[in-house]
Amino acid sequence: MSNAHYAVHGRSAVITLDHPPVNAMGHALRQALAAHLATAWADAAIDAIVINGAGKLFCGGADVKAFGTPASRAEPSSRTIVRQIEDSAKPVIAAIHGSALGLGLEFAMGCHYRIAQRGARLGLPEVKLGLLPGGGGTQRLPRLVGVEAAARLVADGDPVGADEALALGLVDEVAAEGELLPAALAFAQRVATQAVHPVASRRPLPPPGDAGFFAAERQRIGAARRGQPAPLEALACIEAATTMAFDDGLRFERERFDVLQHGSESKALRHLFLAERAAAKLAGIAPDIAPAPIARVGVIGAGTMGGGIAMSFASAGMAVTLVEAKAEALERGLQTIRRNYEGTVAKGRLARAEAEARIARITPTLDFGALKDADLVIEAVFEDMDVKKDLFGRLDAICKPGAVLATNTSRLDIDEIARATQRPGAVIGLHFFSPANVMRLVEVVRGAATSAPTIVTSMAVVRAAGKLPVLVGVCDGFVGNRMVAQYAREAEFLLEEGATPQQVDGALKRFGLAMGRFAMSDLAGLDISWASRKRQAATRAANRRYSKVADRLCELGRFGQKTGAGFYRYEAGSRTPLPDPLVDEIIVQCAREAGIERRSIGDDEIVERTIYALVNEGAKILEEGIAQRASDIDLIYVNGYGFPAWRGGPMFHADTVGLDKVYARVCEFERRHGDFWKPAPLLERLAREGKSFAKPE
Repeated sequence: MSNAHYAVHGRSAVITLDHPPVNAMGHALRQALAAHLATAWADAAIDAIVINGAGKLFCGGADVKAFGTPASRAEPSSRTIVRQIEDSAKPVIAAIHGSALGLGLEFAMGCHYRIAQRGARLGLPEVKLGLLPGGGGTQRLPRLVGVEAAARLVADGDPVGADEALALGLVDEVAAEGELLPAALAFAQRVATQAVHPVASRRPLPPPGDAGFFAAERQRIGAARRGQPAPLEALACIEAATTMAFDDGLRFERERFDVLQHGSESKALRHLFLAERAAAKLAGIAPDIAPAPIARVGVIGAGTMGGGIAMSFASAGMAVTLVEAKAEALERGLQTIRRNYEGTVAKGRLARAEAEARIARITPTLDFGALKDADLVIEAVFEDMDVKKDLFGRLDAICKPGAVLATNTSRLDIDEIARATQRPGAVIGLHFFSPANVMRLVEVVRGAATSAPTIVTSMAVVRAAGKLPVLVGVCDGFVGNRMVAQYAREAEFLLEEGATPQQVDGALKRFGLAMGRFAMSDLAGLDISWASRKRQAATRAANRRYSKVADRLCELGRFGQKTGAGFYRYEAGSRTPLPDPLVDEIIVQCAREAGIERRSIGDDEIVERTIYALVNEGAKILEEGIAQRASDIDLIYVNGYGFPAWRGGPMFHADTVGLDKVYARVCEFERRHGDFWKPAPLLERLAREGKSFAKPE
């Protein structure tokens, strides 16, 4: 089957890119495109050429899977095709709908003209994969839109809409929705008689208006994108466009692209990109099971979590029934929802009319009976098993047959909750992360009885809400919170052994985490994990090491930012964590009571103890089948816990370090710190066999 189609409309040829799902500019598509262009150039009856895309978009970019392979540079390359277009006497028009991203936009910029359908998005997001545009984008874009705009588009990687693209000079015309091809054909005939057609690479490029522009941009990017070389390299290529001839700039761009392509940052980000695709593949579930339609979502609980969940579905265009037990709680939740939307409007990121439409999709009620028409019900009430079991018993009696019954629990046993109903196959966990209206990650937790249609429907509706669903199994804490418990344990042990909260947090932030362990605890609230520890106290072995530092802080009413003190202290109205001598005293006292001799601890040990604790637990989770694949764990940690994306997640990071080295350190920690560090059998096997989490077989 051809990857591109050829048709004739009057005196214009129309070449349609058709390589599902995103018309990626792979080798087969380039071959078909080049052949069709040759046909059009050779036909005297053809005056102009229009290139468009089949499906939902024009072209989503290069084939990421082909990076680093011979196919990525096999002729005809995109550069070769663009050179031929630039030399063409017949005008070539890119007709863009949906989106033109990465190499797709670079190719479009190589055409003589560009027409975009209103609503289309155009961008060069390569920096988000640790790369820079390698198809001439850093050299052509500034010649089309100017240096300042090009630097923003390339170094930040965010797309622009069709109207903004027109204002910038990136496109020549904007067509109404549904009128793209007729508009492109009309445009083609208007320009067909011109003797010369514009070529981006031959346009003059004036320098930026501000002589200090590039220095200021480097400072801005360096502060905002710690540990990420790609944005700075992209900026360097834009700067090269102002000082080098076009062909020299192309060579410089290719050199910097190659350096980044083989660097650890890009490998990590490409790993996460492909991991999102893999997460949609569900082991043990037939691919022909279709998701049930979800027209109305019920949400129980209008607190921080419930309100955020309601916003997520309302923002995606779904009707939401928001249920609370008390009028004041419901009103408080609605005020928070409205305040959140108004904040987005004030920042210019949402039109007021759209905000009002989203709010109108939420129907507040105190009547649980209103859930009878919901296709999906998600409870976000107090994290107590008896409360949830009672609630699911009530839902079982109220909800219609076929409705999905979901719990937002972060760690409770889904199977026990399901047994409170007569339809355990319809029960599933949808663990949203706070704030739910902002965070992408949702752990979709399948219980022992959860049916395949329930799983497929849940994954689909979460994705429709703009979230990232990752399927996991049942255990205490599922994947994320089960692993973070090991990370937290080591961080707290390190305090008793000689570190301070600010030292631990500083080492982890320098490693790349968004926040350190203790600042994050203060933000989340120490009372949440304290309640969990108290529930688990009866199962804790008396002779097993246990840090009491967090408990002592909670006993003093220090629950974090909300009380002005936790592991740090906070000035009124400020979220800045400040060291507190009282905390240091509590740490020393707890260490003395436990018979621990304090010592000097280096940053390397802090990072290894905390991160390898994640890795070792992740290996156990994989072996138990709680996660389908190591890349799912990486997605959870990057999107839910602030793990640096440019390190690819804890499991990818371990592969990068080398599992033999990680295993050796885990064994050493076991000798020094006891059976907390017993190596996961999977980690031991892979290390001994020279394999990785990415390729365990």
